[in-house]
Amino acid sequence: MYEFSHTAATCRTPPSSPPTSPTAATDPLLIHGDAPPQQEPPSPACAKRSCRPVGQIALYEPGEEQLQEVAEAFGLHPLAVEDAVHAHQRPKLERYGDMLFLVLRTIVYVDHEKVTATSEIVDTGEIMVFAGPGYAITVRHGRAPSLDGVRQQLQDDPRQLGCGLAGVLHAVADMVVDRYLEVADAFAGDVDTPESDVFSPDRPVDAGRICQLKRELLEFKRAVMP
Repeated sequence: MYEFSHTAATCRTPPSSPPTSPTAATDPLLIHGDAPPQQEPPSPACAKRSCRPVGQIALYEPGEEQLQEVAEAFGLHPLAVEDAVHAHQRPKLERYGDMLFLVLRTIVYVDHEKVTATSEIVDTGEIMVFAGPGYAITVRHGRAPSLDGVRQQLQDDPRQLGCGLAGVLHAVADMVVDRYLEVADAFAGDVDTPESDVFSPDRPVDAGRICQLKRELLEFKRAVMP
């Protein structure tokens, strides 16, 4: 279901909606932790850390058996592995020895023609990252966005890539937060129409649509608030 190396991780790309198989693997994230000679070298601060190449494994909703296999190979902490299998975690950053375990809640905007009493406007998921010496293992649950953009960002910025695991974690977190802002902007457009209707004497007020907006907004808030 996955391949691992210090130069690339080759995995199958999932469809736009989550596959039914709980063990499907996802897209690759990283290429390596050393910038090519012709590119700009890492900053002095990163160079002092003696950064090493980072290999990566990417999983989508793995089963307990599949993740346990990875955990045994890399010595992942059992508590972090349990969280990654069962998901539904709050955002957090934990340290287990020389391993960091990052959990981020993700949110995506669901396209729709107009808001009705049953419209799905946002959907949430999770991205979890196990980061240790020479490896970064990502686990996605729900409709978490693809990490292709993170991979490209790191490839285009050798200084950040040269920071090793710190650069990886920052890039993933930055992508998730940027998506929050994009969804918030799109959500604002859905609020404008019913808001205009409320103050228009010629248009009926659809209470069901307003209640649905409130429900979806609360889901958004639960995802992004600590």
